[in-house]
Amino acid sequence: MTATLASASASAVENRTAARPATEKRSVARLLGPLDRIADASRHLVSKSLGQFESSGVSYSLPRYLYVGPRSGGDIIRIGIFATIHGDEPEGALALGRLLAALDQKPELAQGYALFIYPVCNPTGFEDNTRHARSGKDLNREFWKQSDQPEVRFLESEIWMQAFHGIITLHSDDTSDGLYGYVKGAVLSKNLLDPALIEAGRFLPRNHREIIDGFPARSGIIHDGYPGVLQSIPDLPYPPFEVTLETPQRAPLHRQVDALVAALQTILVEYRYLQAVAQNI
Repeated sequence: MTATLASASASAVENRTAARPATEKRSVARLLGPLDRIADASRHLVSKSLGQFESSGVSYSLPRYLYVGPRSGGDIIRIGIFATIHGDEPEGALALGRLLAALDQKPELAQGYALFIYPVCNPTGFEDNTRHARSGKDLNREFWKQSDQPEVRFLESEIWMQAFHGIITLHSDDTSDGLYGYVKGAVLSKNLLDPALIEAGRFLPRNHREIIDGFPARSGIIHDGYPGVLQSIPDLPYPPFEVTLETPQRAPLHRQVDALVAALQTILVEYRYLQAVAQNI
């Protein structure tokens, strides 16, 4: 099923170099078709869009899916996974479709989790194949700045209300020759991001440059970041873990998707283990 979904999902995103009339828009509905078909048939996945706003006279909402895995002995772990905050980076949305297909076949992979999935955080940018939203704003520089961008306001509200234990954002970088990621905290670097990059490395190389995206990096791990990126509420006494995964956008699409799925599954396994260890200390 996952191979079929990969083909269907990949066909939802037109070739970046193909000629296309300037007025033609990419279709969010087509991109999300595989996820909606899973939700229609799944006992674990439901779809309910978030918010409503208008752009160029068209009404939009933010796609949102909730996957609830089998119960475990402890409290439910709430993880928010966000993709396509830059409209020209649909690789994360495709990977989330693959992830949900895998979980639907093997729900035990998400045991104890409630996964809140936001596959297209910038629908107008995706339609227009632009980094920015149609407003001209880079939404990933607008968070927790009293932004007037409706997409940002809706997502900030979700982050407030859901009180996530972890936040994962998916990106692709057309200037990188390998995988890398952002994370907060040395413990999470060792126990979450590094294992995720190792597993993703079965499909793509890791970026080992000392400077990546303008920040000091070590083995593809960055501890700094840009102000205004999609993240948790600032200055919380007990913040969630925050991980950003970046694929090299010039790599084959199917390898980027495979790498992101492997990384996400690894984070779920490793964080569940960390929680179990913490409960036994």
